[in-house]
Amino acid sequence: MTTLLVTHSACLEHETPPGHPECVERLRAVLGALEAEEFALLARDEAPRAAHEQIARVHPAAHIERIENGAPAEGFRRIDADTAMSPGSAEAAFRAAGAVVHAVDEVMAGRVRNAFCAVRPPGHHAEPETAMGFCLFNNIAIGAQHARAAHDCARVAVVDFDVHHGNGTQAAFETDPALFYASTHQWPLYPGTGRAGEHGLGNILNRTLPPGAGSDEFRAAMTGAVLPSLEQFRPDFIFISAGFDAHMADPLANLRLTEEDFGWATGELVKLAGKLCGGRVVSALEGGYDLGALAASTRAHVRALMLAA
Repeated sequence: MTTLLVTHSACLEHETPPGHPECVERLRAVLGALEAEEFALLARDEAPRAAHEQIARVHPAAHIERIENGAPAEGFRRIDADTAMSPGSAEAAFRAAGAVVHAVDEVMAGRVRNAFCAVRPPGHHAEPETAMGFCLFNNIAIGAQHARAAHDCARVAVVDFDVHHGNGTQAAFETDPALFYASTHQWPLYPGTGRAGEHGLGNILNRTLPPGAGSDEFRAAMTGAVLPSLEQFRPDFIFISAGFDAHMADPLANLRLTEEDFGWATGELVKLAGKLCGGRVVSALEGGYDLGALAASTRAHVRALMLAA
């Protein structure tokens, strides 16, 4: 079996204000990186539009309606200081969530081994009732709940190595012991959540990294805490919030990871997935704001997924 790439051209129509780091060029860089010859064997699908009932497993109807009807006819509508909608934003958000749902279906059907969803807007800051931090819907949480509801995956895990804590995913998971969320992230940093003492019901694991931390500290957090806790949880499906803004070149934070670290972490996660849950892994793009580092990190991440497939 192979690795599946899921994306949609609508994700290129989500415009952000001039100078905004979460820009269209990010996705162009990701997709361009995956046009290299080594990725010729990727399966490639167009993301469907997520259904309301799929999104409603995470977000209440009022939030879904705010996003669906909130795009301006022209220009931008600010949700907060960091988050804005343009005329194409609602369709992009529905397609981004739909990509993860579709990837779950394809993996569970056995048509592919694992999948990477190259989508925007990103998702892990979107709380059930609040769009924030560049995020409108929580794509990865929607996919996790779909795995449970549509495919009877009793226990589902998300591992998030974005440099920012995924407050939205934690908020969606922390009161359900059948959901596990583990995050490595810089501390202190936006959004101010993700302290080491935040445990949920014992199903939340936060490993904070100080500014300037690099490969050694990141790999120690993964091998010393995240991977053992994930193995102990024994999920039926593993999701990855694949943010690449912990890269040393990224302008929004101060960690010093390299693309090799992301490839290594991905490889360790797919190896553990092979042991625990038949190799079932779906990842979705989160952050990463230096275009060169983002492209290189994407290549390393997808290469590791393909090696497992």
